[in-house]
Amino acid sequence: MVASTDLPQDSLPQTGIVLAATPLGNVADASERLRTLLERADVIAAEDTRRTRALAAALGVEPRGKIVSNFDHNEDARTEELLRDARAGVVLVVTDAGMPLVSDPGHSIVAAAHDAGVPVTCLPGPSAVTTALALSGLSVGHFLFDGFAPRKPGAQETWLRSLVGQERAVCFFESPHRIAATLSRAAEILGADRRAAVCRELTKTYEEVKRGTLEELAAWAEEGVRGEITVVIEGGTRAEENPEDLVELVLERVDAGERMKDACKAVAKAHGVKTGDLYNAALAARAD
Repeated sequence: MVASTDLPQDSLPQTGIVLAATPLGNVADASERLRTLLERADVIAAEDTRRTRALAAALGVEPRGKIVSNFDHNEDARTEELLRDARAGVVLVVTDAGMPLVSDPGHSIVAAAHDAGVPVTCLPGPSAVTTALALSGLSVGHFLFDGFAPRKPGAQETWLRSLVGQERAVCFFESPHRIAATLSRAAEILGADRRAAVCRELTKTYEEVKRGTLEELAAWAEEGVRGEITVVIEGGTRAEENPEDLVELVLERVDAGERMKDACKAVAKAHGVKTGDLYNAALAARAD
């Protein structure tokens, strides 16, 4: 028995905003619902109209609606116009690759649609984040996604230091010309032996997943890395803190009017130490 690819009409929205994931590189990953809405949507809000037209052509689809640009520098100004269109018909929101809003345009229109009571739905599909996590072979049952790594040295160091005791894996994007330096700094701050994976050109002809320690990957990246890059760094081990080092935080809260026991309980919970040990350390400090 051959399954039909025709979609029931009631499975397609008649009005509202529809977010749609587009292929990362392999056009065969496009869903049937994406094909259908590229053809039938009243408006297509595209990060790059040329790339969206090229995608439609590759899928053998001729869009019936108008295609308008919706990118980082004009999406706020475009919002009211798209909301009007969404009240009367379907506005399909797509980016160049992957899911809108995930380090891509789309937030302005979705937030405004929710506030205005305009229906919002999503066509799930390709995502560089989940694809890289799955391919990494690391422990990623719990993870953070941090978008693009900070560019400025100070901001990047602050970000990396926040990951030292982070027990969840972290996934982020990086550019080819910065990846070597970022991995090298990560090795210095997070530890040379912390495991990671660099995933490049996902779903494309030259897809590559390079796994190893941060030190090994930094050395590898020095030779030059091309393409779209997603990095996954395995979670670390939360360092045990000394209750005596947290006493100042407790006393600040007490001086602000909080009860000693309540302050100790809150600080202990936040830093993973025993409340009793912190309470005794705080009392000893006060006595001194």
